[in-house]
Amino acid sequence: DYKMADQYNLLNGDKAKGVVNSASASSWFRPDIDPVKIRELMIKSDGRALVDTFIWLGAMACFAGLGILLWPSWWSVPFWLAYGVLYGSASDSRWHECGHKTAFKSAWMNNVVYHIASFMLMRSPVVWRASHIRHHTDTIIVGRDPEIVAMRPPDLLRIALNFFGILDAYILTKRMLYHASGRIDLQEAEYLREQDYSKVFLVARIWGLIYAITITLALLNWSIIPIMIIGLPRLYGAWHHVMTGLLQHLGLAENVSDHRLNTRTVLMNPISRFIYLNMNYHVEHHMFTMVPYYRLPELHELIKHDLPEPEQSVFSAYRKLIPVLIKQLKNHEAVIIPELPDGATPYRKEVERLLPFVV
Repeated sequence: DYKMADQYNLLNGDKAKGVVNSASASSWFRPDIDPVKIRELMIKSDGRALVDTFIWLGAMACFAGLGILLWPSWWSVPFWLAYGVLYGSASDSRWHECGHKTAFKSAWMNNVVYHIASFMLMRSPVVWRASHIRHHTDTIIVGRDPEIVAMRPPDLLRIALNFFGILDAYILTKRMLYHASGRIDLQEAEYLREQDYSKVFLVARIWGLIYAITITLALLNWSIIPIMIIGLPRLYGAWHHVMTGLLQHLGLAENVSDHRLNTRTVLMNPISRFIYLNMNYHVEHHMFTMVPYYRLPELHELIKHDLPEPEQSVFSAYRKLIPVLIKQLKNHEAVIIPELPDGATPYRKEVERLLPFVV
């Protein structure tokens, strides 16, 4: 499934080890702030996450109901499109926050929503929890981070296709069937505990049964509606989470130990922030992963003196990113180095090796 450049392959442990030693020789940079204030921001509450979850699932039910009611009229299309974004994109941020166990105070609530969102995304909940732990431990460390979404040179066609979920859904379907047959991919075995394999197999078999029932219902009723509700939204609703997810790290530095160099914060409109659960504050999230999504704006205000100025919109972020991706097609080292505000703690000396390649 992973046709990646040799250096990005997680199986090249010896090569990756050298990268990790050089890039992570010191701990990740964090602003020097009062730890008491951070502990206050880490306090979780069920209330806010419950409200957001009820709005999310309630809106999905309403949009799907209206889509079914108006089917096959063209008037149903806007409702299916809205349903698709809540299924295929809003699930990404719910998967993320509940995977961190920070959305709800109650552990069982995090787990329930995490499994619902994982199913919508077709991401094995056990595998992807382990994958995301590695992503935070070795963020954009080549050969270690399994969640680098675009290698260098970037595959622009693959990026474009994933706005419609095409390649992701294909790969994840193959992976689900692979797991259902009782096998683990070799790269997954690099970060997944062996004692968790049986859970991976069980989930894949349950999911396979759900999809089989859904397809059977569609065939028996000669109707696309069942797969418009389960499955297809992973394709036609993926664009928002891809649009926002690409901005997290793309075009920034690899193999550094400062999230200000490899992670991007982007200001967004309230609707996108609801879909994305404030993950647009992504530098802040990587620095302090246990701060719940609804406290990230406060965290941003607390540490913004030490962070690059956030991109003012999705459009402005892509206006800077796209030229870098084009340059990386020929010059793989082309990179953006965000400018720090006056008085901010300077970047570490590792930034010096990036300077000749700044776009």
